[in-house]
Amino acid sequence: MSLTQRIASIHQRIAAAAHRTGRSPTEVTLIAVTKTHPPELIREAQAAGVLHMGENRVQELERKVEALADLRPQITWHLIGHVQRNKARRALELADLMHSVDSVRLAETLSRIVGENQTEDRKPETEAGRPETRDPSTARFVSLSNGRAGRRPEIPMPVLLQVNVSGEASKEGFDLPGGVANEAGLATFLAEVEHILAQPGLAVQGLMTIAPYHPDPEQARPTFRALRELRDRLAQHFPQVSWHQLSMGMSDDFEVAIEEGATLVRVGRAVFGERT
Repeated sequence: MSLTQRIASIHQRIAAAAHRTGRSPTEVTLIAVTKTHPPELIREAQAAGVLHMGENRVQELERKVEALADLRPQITWHLIGHVQRNKARRALELADLMHSVDSVRLAETLSRIVGENQTEDRKPETEAGRPETRDPSTARFVSLSNGRAGRRPEIPMPVLLQVNVSGEASKEGFDLPGGVANEAGLATFLAEVEHILAQPGLAVQGLMTIAPYHPDPEQARPTFRALRELRDRLAQHFPQVSWHQLSMGMSDDFEVAIEEGATLVRVGRAVFGERT
């Protein structure tokens, strides 16, 4: 099966899963996870209509964005892996949506950097001591003074909060096994979310989780349902935030995730084949 055929098949499966629960397929965005795959394959996926790409690591995202600089206005890049705070600045330049804000400290770091960039951006060119970086073709992107392509890092960063609702020790995220049923943990998490929402420069849009792997996709359903229920509780507690995004589901279980309310599904192997 060709790449184009695989993508068409995934879209058909997304539509079928959405219809099973009375949803529109347009509510679900396919993110093609490009980890280890070459730019040429990503370019082929974009030509086949996939406009959202996901990367796990900042360094690899940087290489892909630079190699596909001509497609930067067409591709939305999602950073879906853990972000080290010392790479936060570059992550802000590269990613259009960050799925993996997994701690208060990372949120504070991102907020601080956005604030610094906003202050720098307001300076006159001669005072800032750097060449003009705005790309006249779009307000979202810049050509940085070091020649690297990037997103304007002084605008608010859309983010998702990564939550470990499964309790699996190997998973990153805010630790809340059981979701809303974990009353003690929920109180702590709500306080952390309140603190994050007060950080300027961040636009929280929803939640992300990774379900434990199991050969039976149905085994992931409780994890996805727990994240949806947590999102619903947050929407009640913090109605000033839309909470419209639920990033959950991968190649083996994205249909179950859609049935449980996923709006963003992160699919790698089913799109590109096995990793090289």
